[in-house]
Amino acid sequence: MQGLSAEEKRARMMEIFFETKDVFQLKDMEKIAPKEKGITAMSVKEVLQSLVDDGMVDCERIGTSNYYWAFPSKALHSRKRKLEVLESQLSEGNQKHTNLQKSIEKAKIGRHETVKRKQIK
Repeated sequence: MQGLSAEEKRARMMEIFFETKDVFQLKDMEKIAPKEKGITAMSVKEVLQSLVDDGMVDCERIGTSNYYWAFPSKALHSRKRKLEVLESQLSEGNQKHTNLQKSIEKAKIGRHETVKRKQIK
């Protein structure tokens, strides 16, 4: 059997959080992930940390323990924010494009196509 890719492991670990809507410690995830989702116990910590680093899973240290959680609503809000940012960037890009097109049209005014210009192109 072929091992899971990093993305598959991340997706499966997110399923654990979304399906249970619970809070876990690392040792809990190291027990649950291999049994339920086929993620090797050796890679659980690395996958979990990558999800925390990407802001998909929250982590809080309480006393001497780290607790991890992720709720579907947070993922939805995070995607909505990302979408808003991308739409804003697209809008800005379109506006720049329009402004540049107008600048080109203005620059063409008074410049006629001559034989000499055609030769230079």
